[in-house]
Amino acid sequence: MRIANSSRCFITAATHRLVSLTFPIARFPTPTLAFTFGMASESDNLSTENHNADDAKYGFQRPEMFTENLAGTVGAYDRHVFLCYKSPEAWPSRVEGSDSDPLPKLLSSALKARKNEIPLKTNLTVYEGREGTEFSDGDLLIFPEMIKYRGLKDSEVDSFVEDVLVNGKPWASGVPEVLTGSHVFVCAHGSRDRRCGVCGPVLIEKLNEEIEFRGLKDQVFVNACSHIGGHKYAGNVIIYSPGQDEKIMGHWYGYVTPDDVPALLDQHIGKGEIITHLWRGQMGAPAEEGGKADEHKLPNGDVKKNKKKKHEENNTQSTKEDVAGCCQGVNGFSCCKDGSLDQNTVSEKNLKETIAHEKKELGKLSNWIESWEQSDVLTAVAVVGAVATVAVAYSFYRRSG
Repeated sequence: MRIANSSRCFITAATHRLVSLTFPIARFPTPTLAFTFGMASESDNLSTENHNADDAKYGFQRPEMFTENLAGTVGAYDRHVFLCYKSPEAWPSRVEGSDSDPLPKLLSSALKARKNEIPLKTNLTVYEGREGTEFSDGDLLIFPEMIKYRGLKDSEVDSFVEDVLVNGKPWASGVPEVLTGSHVFVCAHGSRDRRCGVCGPVLIEKLNEEIEFRGLKDQVFVNACSHIGGHKYAGNVIIYSPGQDEKIMGHWYGYVTPDDVPALLDQHIGKGEIITHLWRGQMGAPAEEGGKADEHKLPNGDVKKNKKKKHEENNTQSTKEDVAGCCQGVNGFSCCKDGSLDQNTVSEKNLKETIAHEKKELGKLSNWIESWEQSDVLTAVAVVGAVATVAVAYSFYRRSG
């Protein structure tokens, strides 16, 4: 019995031990996890391949990038109205003409119907409104006036167009708010063109990163916008900023890549310098084909051509003033100017000028003498001879006396 009981206890203990060993295996099926990880890895690789394919065909690596001259690709316009409405993911291909989106369609139709009554040629673009931002559906931004109106409704479209765009008065149904800072709009209308849908979101993310890094979140505002024209120039960016004279400048850029974002912030917005090779045009008359970006006065800066001219003038003046200046060259070579040598050079120059002047005066005297008539010369000689004869005779008379 003891042996049987001992055997039974041993078998029971062994059984418990076996269960304890196999239970964790049942709870955590390692082969299943390995299979899942393998599927995830394959999915990630497929996603990466698709992203690379999109970038090569629609993104910043597509063959058409930088193949055309951008200057002059913006049509003439004098005012830009932005309507806040939903997000790029919700925009149909023609958001301003969609029956499912009445507000953009109503505003677009009103602008077209009264375009001959609106004194300023006006563009209409939809921009993004998201929760957590200060922009909501129905909000309006107007440039160059730098004015914001909140909450346009379908029933108020006609009164807005009548008051603000036709008559140039404040909107009777809204309170105008003054906009500050610089406003950047990036076309991200993917349903209209895949290139904008691929490039736009990447540029917006990069812009927000660089803005936060520079501490400009309260000075530079970025929004996705609908089609602005020129899909093939994606990424397309518009920047509205006040200039030194408070006049609002609206500059358009094309072929913008994430690598260009620092220049947009530091060079264009920060220093007021146009990025010439990306510049498409500006609000107002379009630039001539070939571009004259240097001739436009920019926000917070001067014309680059004037800066270059002023720099050259300063260099010339500096050269004239530093007569005895020194520029140390390599290997001990110096192109220093000796002041005493320059003074000797000046004295020699003055002497030559004096000699030339004397020769000129003598020449004038010679010409004057040559202009006398021969009879006048003979008469003068006779008179001189007579005077000399009298003088000699008088001299003898004095001596004899």
